[in-house]
Amino acid sequence: MRAIRQRALGLAWVAPALALVVVFVYLPLVQNFQFSTLKWDIYSGTQEYVGLDNYRKLVDDPVFWSSLGNNVLYAVVSIVFQVFGALLLAALIEGVRSERWQRGLRAVYFIPSAISMTVAGLLFYFIYEPNLGPLNHLLRAIGLDGLAQAWLGQESTAMSAIIAMSQWQGFGYSTLLFAVAIQRIPREIYGAAAIDGTGPVRRFFHVTVPLVREMTGLMMMVTISGAFQVFNEVMVMTSGGPDNSSQVLGTWLYRSGFVRNNFGYAAAIATVIFVITLGIAVGQMWVTRKRRVEW
Repeated sequence: MRAIRQRALGLAWVAPALALVVVFVYLPLVQNFQFSTLKWDIYSGTQEYVGLDNYRKLVDDPVFWSSLGNNVLYAVVSIVFQVFGALLLAALIEGVRSERWQRGLRAVYFIPSAISMTVAGLLFYFIYEPNLGPLNHLLRAIGLDGLAQAWLGQESTAMSAIIAMSQWQGFGYSTLLFAVAIQRIPREIYGAAAIDGTGPVRRFFHVTVPLVREMTGLMMMVTISGAFQVFNEVMVMTSGGPDNSSQVLGTWLYRSGFVRNNFGYAAAIATVIFVITLGIAVGQMWVTRKRRVEW
């Protein structure tokens, strides 16, 4: 009876939080799927059940596929810079012998992450400005006039320019997390590796990389999931233009629902985003659990 009472008491403490999760997370997910089966005019309130027609439209929508491709590109670049690049930079910073220099370098790289994404987007909007922006001025000053262009006004460069800004903004945060993970590694392991004659490069690949595997898995999951939920930077810098070349799933969802007044179709896009991010999270958690590191 005592065990039952303790279990009931534990459930009583958990119940309010569980109720909040159900009301604000799981119920909206179910409602969103219901909305995706409707043709819904959100201004007049008229609704018509269309089954899976919205999902069939997704298959034939070229903007949806180009948006998905932009999200995939965003995820790949983010993995390279915000996971592997950040891990390398964190290892270099933690390898500095002066603690004062370590703290200073961490602060320098973290400062861009303290800037909101909207402010960073506006900042780079002016940096990329073709006539007055400092980027084109710099290129012309060093004799690279041929590279100066309207970075956000061309289909070939708009998405790349947005991705470059986002990597600058998020790079320091990932670096700081990896630095914390490296600090948790017992110094005795590095000392033993140094006694064995292992150089800094081999120590990085054979000691640091394996022992921060869990953090790497977490950062992979967070980075990829975030790449499929991109919205602010695209809306601030290009609103998906020119000619939908920089649309991502989030902005195409917004445009479909609130500009084109096709809320059911927007809900279908939201369902796709949820399925993709959920699949990535579950897969990454399974891989990380299989390769858990203990020392």
